[in-house]
Amino acid sequence: MPAGHTTGKSALQSRSRLTLSLSLLLSLTTLGACSNIGFPGVYRINVEQGNIVDQEMVDQLKPQMTRRQVRFVLGTPIIEDTFNADRWDYVHVVRLGNENLSRSQLTVVFEGDVLVDVEGDLVGENWPEEDAETEAPETEG
Repeated sequence: MPAGHTTGKSALQSRSRLTLSLSLLLSLTTLGACSNIGFPGVYRINVEQGNIVDQEMVDQLKPQMTRRQVRFVLGTPIIEDTFNADRWDYVHVVRLGNENLSRSQLTVVFEGDVLVDVEGDLVGENWPEEDAETEAPETEG
């Protein structure tokens, strides 16, 4: 009997293990390829993440507000940057599966404990809006 030739039960076990391994690999590859296919009749829900910030809330922000006042108006920020403690980000995303349906962002900037700037989707270009009393020049009388 040649030295490299195997017969009997061990050869059969080796073939069945190989067949099992190949069929398992083929099954996993097939399932992986099907993961991006949308199956008909499968309902996907909208997933909302982040802070809901509306125009009314942004309109309440005024220069020189404290961090505590801003947190009261807008809520706790979704992102407090550990490298920049003077910046808070409020992000709101609505997704359907991997597709973004809507995204809004608001960034609040402080100097120390005082609000100095607001940037984002709901902020007008003329923020902060001046009060009518401060805009009118004083007349001498």
